[in-house]
Amino acid sequence: MTTSGAAAAGSQRVVHASRPVPLGAVVGIFRRGGGDPTSRRDDGGWWFAWRTPDGPVTLQLEVPAPVSETVTATAWGPGAAWMLEQVPALLGEADDLDGFEPRHPLVAESWRRRPGWRVPRSGLVVQALVASVIEQKVTGKEAFAGYRMLVRRFGSPAPGPGEGLGLVVPPTPREWAAVPSWEWLRAGVDPARSRTIVRAVGHAGRIEECAGMPAEDARRRLTALPGVGRWTWAEVAQRALGLPDEVSFGDYHVAKDMTWALTGTPQDDDALAELLEPWAGHRYRVQRLLELDGHHRPRRGPRMSLPTHLPTRRS
Repeated sequence: MTTSGAAAAGSQRVVHASRPVPLGAVVGIFRRGGGDPTSRRDDGGWWFAWRTPDGPVTLQLEVPAPVSETVTATAWGPGAAWMLEQVPALLGEADDLDGFEPRHPLVAESWRRRPGWRVPRSGLVVQALVASVIEQKVTGKEAFAGYRMLVRRFGSPAPGPGEGLGLVVPPTPREWAAVPSWEWLRAGVDPARSRTIVRAVGHAGRIEECAGMPAEDARRRLTALPGVGRWTWAEVAQRALGLPDEVSFGDYHVAKDMTWALTGTPQDDDALAELLEPWAGHRYRVQRLLELDGHHRPRRGPRMSLPTHLPTRRS
C-alpha cells in the first residue's frame, strides 16, 4: 500500500490491496437503501459522506475495473486524513480468513465467484449503531425511508464535491440527541427506538472506543445500552468492527433464508445456530456470501403494510 500527496481536488491515497477487490460487493453493505443520502454509486466506483471522529468527510473510491487490486481513495473535509488511514480496513484488508472452509456447495460457489470478498470495517461505531437501531423490528423499506428523512433533515452537506452530488453527512451525536420527538415520529421511528438512540449518543465517546477494543469487550459495552440487543450488536459488528462471526440472529428473514438455502427448509434462529456451528469464527462470512448470491427463500403472501406512527384525522 502506498500513499500519495494531495490530489488536485482533495487528499488522495492509492491502495494496492493484497487481492483483487470486488469493490461493490465489499462496500455495498454500507449503503442504507437505494435512496441513502450518505452514499452514491457511479460508473467509476463509490462515494460516501460520513462523520469521522475528526469531522465530516466525503470519500470517493475509484477502481479501473469492477474487480481490481488498485483502489484510489480521495477524501475531502476535516475527516479526510482519518478516513484515508482507514481505507485498507474499509476494503477488507484487516479481515482474517484463517480457518475458513466453504464446506457447502452453495457457499463454495459464492466463494468461487468472489474470492476477493472480505468483511469490511468502517471504524464508525456510532454511525452504524444509529442506523441499526432505526432498522430494528421494521421492514427495510420503512427503515431506509426513516433514516433518509432524518439525515436529510438534520445532517449537513457533504464536503467538497459531495455537496454537488447531493450527499449528506449524518448528524453529530449532539444533533441526533436534539431531534424533536415529532420529527422521529414523522420519520416512522417509534419512541422506543428514538429513546434508544438518544440515550446511546449521550455516550458517543465511549461507544466509538469500541472500535479499538477486543470483540467481546465491545459486545459487552454496546449491549449494556438499553435497547441494544443481539441483532443490533451484530449489525454494528459487521459494518463498524469487521467481525466475521457475528450473524444477524433475530432478523425477520436471515434465519429463514439461510436455512432454506442450506437445507431446503426455512427454520428458526436455533436451527441456524446449529447449522452454522462448523463455520464457527466465520458465520457472518457465510451469511454475507449467501446474501451476495441472492439466496432468499420464495416469498409468498401479501406484502407487509408500512405502519404510521402519526395520528390520523377522523372524518
